[in-house]
Amino acid sequence: METVGNMWLWAGFFAFALAMIGMDLFLLGGRKAHKVSLREAGAWSVAWVTLALLFCAGFWWYLDGAMGRDIANQKATEFLTGYLIEKSLAVDNIFVWLMLFSYFAIPAEYQRRVLLFGVLGAIVMRTVMILLGAWLLARFHWILYVFGAFLLFTGFKMAFFAEHEPNLEKNPMLRWMRGHLRITDKLEGESFWVMKNGMRWFTPLFVVLVLVEITDLIFAVDSIPAIFAVTSDPFIVLTSNIFAILGLRAMYFLLADFAGRFSLLKYGLAAVLIFIGAKMLLLDVYKIPVSWSLMVVAVLIVSSVLASLWITRNRPQLAHPAARDPG
Repeated sequence: METVGNMWLWAGFFAFALAMIGMDLFLLGGRKAHKVSLREAGAWSVAWVTLALLFCAGFWWYLDGAMGRDIANQKATEFLTGYLIEKSLAVDNIFVWLMLFSYFAIPAEYQRRVLLFGVLGAIVMRTVMILLGAWLLARFHWILYVFGAFLLFTGFKMAFFAEHEPNLEKNPMLRWMRGHLRITDKLEGESFWVMKNGMRWFTPLFVVLVLVEITDLIFAVDSIPAIFAVTSDPFIVLTSNIFAILGLRAMYFLLADFAGRFSLLKYGLAAVLIFIGAKMLLLDVYKIPVSWSLMVVAVLIVSSVLASLWITRNRPQLAHPAARDPG
């Protein structure tokens, strides 16, 4: 696998990511049940985006000195494009999380803990998937065409079913858990399980956590191949992916009360997948520059957001049930 990431870059990035997760978990209230305010979510969202941009700047500075200005510009643009793609596609996770929290009536103050463990699981899963994908691409170039066709199909499917509301009662994993696990009828605080009469009972919070992890796994199958359309460097793919995932919880709490205003965003995300899929299929015919990809993805996302806000400008916005303070 060809990569600009050396041992020190890999070690430094993972040390930084672990430090930020630890600070969130132990120093900034991550272990305390509380409703995340809009101000807190906004501050953390700005912080995560700022950290990603600072990392990109430091990455560019290092490559500029080690490999030259052209390589530094190319790799930094690849990181920004991958980060934007992953950040955009991750919005779909937010819509599903809202549905899960609402369906299981999870109070706002318990959602943070579920998403904290959900993000930790997502980082592990995506690291394995990215390294495996990079290994496969290094040996089988034709897999890019498989990824491209899959993204093209997924994009059209997302656009066609954008208004479709999934029925959780038919979810196979939920049905399996209900049939094979002892699940309590109500929440037990922040606990994922409790012991009753010497037997382990799982709480609805645990059920939601499992569904959150499965949701991310499904969405990762779309988003990870999309970043490989931009770069095959596993260091850039992994860092851009993890930076986007680390800021996903804050983005959820920031957008939860306004999700209804983004009615056209799924069409923008579908267009992104279709564009990336076509880019991969045309790779050996015409290689679309990374800077063009960054511009196209940005225009698709921004235009779908602005169009959504415009058509819902006179619509009264009610807080989503899952985001409200139960008190």
